[in-house]
Amino acid sequence: MGTPDFAVPSLKALHASGHTIALVVTRPDRPKGRGRKVFPPPIKTQALNLGLDTIQPKSLRTQEFEDHVVSLKPDFLIVVAFGHILKESILSLPRIGTINVHASLLPKYRGPAPINWAIINGENLTGVTTMLMDKGLDTGDILLTAKEAITAEDTAETLHDRLAVIGSGVLVKTLEAIANETIHPTAQDHSQATYAPLLSKHDGHIDWEKPAETLEPFIRGMTPWPGAFTFHGNKRLKIFKAKPIAKDFEEPPGTVLKSFADELQIATANGALSLLEIQGPSGKRLLIKDFLRGYNIPPGTILI
Repeated sequence: MGTPDFAVPSLKALHASGHTIALVVTRPDRPKGRGRKVFPPPIKTQALNLGLDTIQPKSLRTQEFEDHVVSLKPDFLIVVAFGHILKESILSLPRIGTINVHASLLPKYRGPAPINWAIINGENLTGVTTMLMDKGLDTGDILLTAKEAITAEDTAETLHDRLAVIGSGVLVKTLEAIANETIHPTAQDHSQATYAPLLSKHDGHIDWEKPAETLEPFIRGMTPWPGAFTFHGNKRLKIFKAKPIAKDFEEPPGTVLKSFADELQIATANGALSLLEIQGPSGKRLLIKDFLRGYNIPPGTILI
């Protein structure tokens, strides 16, 4: 049971390791982009390439769906970035259990956006956890974990891609350990739990009242989606890369500071943020020096 790109390596690893995948369940095809063309979920594309039976129910809350799963007599349900909350009656359908692959070291960063928030919050370590699902949100017993460093260059995209592959390996090891009876589920310490809420488009709006050292990982954590952005007048500027710099100034946060002609430095609550890659009204992602050749933002301008 999975939907986006994050789930694809896990499906491929399950298939390659010789497990019998009786059914793939994913979400319905959805329209995307300006043209609103309908596209299948990445898991559907991969499942069909592997010749696997695939269904896309509009609802999991039907007796028909549960009867279908029961008829397959599954040992496990494997859930990877599926996008549905599963009710207890579904979680209890498999003979052995329902396993989830989650992109954090639980109990930290429960919820739908653990990769983004780990970067935004300046963490230097994260990982993947397999757990037995229960009725709570990422509250089930931990099976296996794998740690992964967050580098100073990581965006949500680069870390996502690494954790997706790591998660697939942890999943296969988890199933092997269960088969060999060498795994011992461990209850989470709920007092240490933190939450990683779902992000929306407006969450990427840069707050210049925050320190530069905070805004730099914020930008990386928002890349590629929902994207970090600010406004020059009514023009939206999307920021892809920046670096904090030590600089003395008296201007209020959000002010464009005096700098070299090929630089764009913005005042923050503490220090300045030098913007390195940006996308303006042209719609092209550019190095700041190339952007400034065709777009003038004089010192003293206030970005909001």
